[in-house]
Amino acid sequence: MERFSKRYGIVKPRSEIQVDSIDEALLNSLWSLLELFYWRGTSETTLKNFATHLWFEYFKEPIDTIPYLWLDIHEKIREYFFHSLWWEVYDFIEYVANNFPDEKLNKEFMEACNEVLEEELSAYRFVGGRITRITTEEEISEIEEALESPVEGVRVHLTTALKLMSDRKSPDYRNSIKESISAVESLCKIIAKDEKATLGRALDIIEKKIGLRKALKRAFDSLYGYTSSAEGIRHALLDEKVNLTFEDAKFMLVSCSAFINYLISKAMKVGIIRES
Repeated sequence: MERFSKRYGIVKPRSEIQVDSIDEALLNSLWSLLELFYWRGTSETTLKNFATHLWFEYFKEPIDTIPYLWLDIHEKIREYFFHSLWWEVYDFIEYVANNFPDEKLNKEFMEACNEVLEEELSAYRFVGGRITRITTEEEISEIEEALESPVEGVRVHLTTALKLMSDRKSPDYRNSIKESISAVESLCKIIAKDEKATLGRALDIIEKKIGLRKALKRAFDSLYGYTSSAEGIRHALLDEKVNLTFEDAKFMLVSCSAFINYLISKAMKVGIIRES
């Protein structure tokens, strides 16, 4: 429930999206979720075993420096967390959510994090297990649906695109865009049943097979306008001289995900693709 002070304008709600920062309220909330889901809700034996993974894989410190008591381990983790840079905080909760030995708990933790991230106007969300700079629930929904595609090639390309785009230290937008396009291309070849077809040729076949509307086909043909060569996909957008941005990569990832979801839905109706 929204607080009285915000409802009546006594305290103005946050209006700036947190992109390259984490304020105190968000930091405290994320730590509290770690407490509720992991530190207080799990057996000490499990926590101490997990600490070994943290020290070895995440902190990169000798495991013989791990304190014997969980309370002391907890204090060291807490000190690290509250003295971390904003991107280190996201690195940490992403690591925990993907490596703690309880998948159900991890999923619930990520869902709770997304609620807090939305409430505190963070530009980031957990998408496909990774913290990604996505700002609307509609975009998240399209990407996550596509990541659950019954077509393995689609899942692999989109997962790679997401990984390249969401790398907070050194994002690779150019190759993220290539992977997003490759996801569409791989699906189109399967539906067209022609592994050698270009995307344009595959769309021609798909138009007849599943009733792809001509206007929609033209729109996507134009959007992914490129020529195929022995070296693979080429596109004016991918010219080395073009300064690609996060917005470019996100647009392609969301657009490709939405188109993939549409094609899979149509292909399932005519029996070309079946649910896994």
